[in-house]
Amino acid sequence: MENKNAWAKYQNNEQKQLVMEFAEGYRKFISVCKTERECVQEFEKQAKAAGFAELNSLIASGTKVKAGDKIYVNNMGKALAMFVVGKQGMEQGMNILGAHIDSPRLDLKQVPLYEDTEMAMLDTHYYGGVKKYQWVALPLALHGVFVKKDGSIVNVNIGDKPEDPVFGISDLLIHLSADQLEKKAAKVIEGEKLDLLIGSIPVESEDKEKAKEAVKANILRILEETYGVAEEDFLSAEIEVVPAGDARDYGFDRSMIMGYGHDDRVCAYPSFQAILSMDAPEITSVCLLVDKEEIGSVGATGMQSRFFEDAVAEILNLQGNYSEIMVRRAMRNSKVLSSDVSAAYDPNYPEVMERRNAAYFGKGLVFNKYTGSRGKSGSNDANAEYMAKLRNILEKNQVTFQTSELGKVDQGGGGTIAYILANYGMEVIDSGVAVLNMHAPWEIISKVDLYEALLGYKAFLKEA
Repeated sequence: MENKNAWAKYQNNEQKQLVMEFAEGYRKFISVCKTERECVQEFEKQAKAAGFAELNSLIASGTKVKAGDKIYVNNMGKALAMFVVGKQGMEQGMNILGAHIDSPRLDLKQVPLYEDTEMAMLDTHYYGGVKKYQWVALPLALHGVFVKKDGSIVNVNIGDKPEDPVFGISDLLIHLSADQLEKKAAKVIEGEKLDLLIGSIPVESEDKEKAKEAVKANILRILEETYGVAEEDFLSAEIEVVPAGDARDYGFDRSMIMGYGHDDRVCAYPSFQAILSMDAPEITSVCLLVDKEEIGSVGATGMQSRFFEDAVAEILNLQGNYSEIMVRRAMRNSKVLSSDVSAAYDPNYPEVMERRNAAYFGKGLVFNKYTGSRGKSGSNDANAEYMAKLRNILEKNQVTFQTSELGKVDQGGGGTIAYILANYGMEVIDSGVAVLNMHAPWEIISKVDLYEALLGYKAFLKEA
C-alpha cells in the first residue's frame, strides 16, 4: 500500500501559496516562541483577539455559558485549554486536539553562576531526552523569567536579536580528544559538563574581596543594570537555554523548515489555528496545549494534573448543568487526537526503520495507532473502530494521511499524552507531523505535512 505525496495536490501556484503562507506564519511563530511560557503568551493574545473569554472572569461575574461561546483557561502561564461550546451538551463529549508546548532544552540550576579561571559560567540541568553532545559548540540564547521576592516578574530574552550576544558550551578540541573519542556517545559529553560560558571581563574595583571573582562580579553588575536582578533572584527564576536564531526554510525548493522545538509546536500551532476557525460547532471543540510532556507529563501544568478536568467542571457549572456524573460523561464520551510528532524515515539511517510502517516527508498527517516500546509497553493503542471513523472523515475531506510506528520493533520507543486522556475512557489516537532530527537543537519538518495537519485537525473538530 503506497501513500501519495501530498505536494501532488498543490500543483498550481495559487494552491501551493496556501501551503507556503501557512508555513511562513508557523516559521515566524517558532522563531519567537521558544518556551512554553512564550507559546502561552502568544496563543492567549491571539485567542483574546478572536473573541475567547477567560474562564475565571466568567466565573467571577457568574456569566452563563451557551452554545457558540469561546472560552480559554491559562494554567500558570505554561498550559492553555480553549473551548468552543457546541450545540450538544458537553456531557455528550468533546472533540479534543491535545498537544504539548514544552521542548527538550537546558535549564539553569537555582544556583547557577560561578567563576572558574576568570571565566564566568552558568550551571545547567538538561530537560527531556537529549543527545548531550548535540548541544556543544552552538550559539545559544537565554529565555525565561526572574520572579523577585515582591512578586514582580522580569522577562529575559537574550541571544535571538541580531544585536544580542550569544552564549555557548565549549567542546574539546580535536587535537586533545583522543580519550574523549573512545567514549560511548552517551558519555562523550557528561551532563555536568553542559555549562554555559557567559563572560570574561573582570569588574573594575579596588575591593580585594570582589577581585577574587571579578568576572562573576562584572556579570552581576550587568544583570543589575540591565534587568534589576541580583544573584539571589536566580533562586526564583526559570531560565531556559535554547538554540539562538530563527527557524529557516530548508532545501533548494524551500519545501521544509529547520527550527528549534518542532516537537511539539508543529502540532500545537495547527491545533490552535484549527480551533480559531471553529464557530458554533455541533460538538464542543477543544484545543488542549500542555507542559511537561518531555519529562512524563507530571506537575501542575502537565497532562497528569486535574486542570483540564476542573475546567470542564467549571464550564458545566456555568451552563447550570454541573454534577460529578456530568463531568465523567463529558470526559468519557470525548474523542481525542493526541497531536504529537512522529519519526520521519531518514535515508541516512534506514536500519532503525521498517519501511512499510514508517512516516515519510510529504505523505501528510501521521497516525500512530500505538507508540510505547518493545511489546507496546506504555502505549494507548487506539481502537480499530475509532481509526475507521477517522479514515472516513479524512478521506471525505481529502486530507492526505499516513500511518506509522516509531521505528522497528525492539529498536526503541516513546510516549505521548494519549494514555493519560485514555484513562478517562476517551477514544484517543496519536497523530501529528513527521520530524527529522527529533529532539536535536535543530529539527526539520515538511511544509506540506504541516498544512495537511491543519486540514486534518479542522475536519476532526467538525465531524468526529
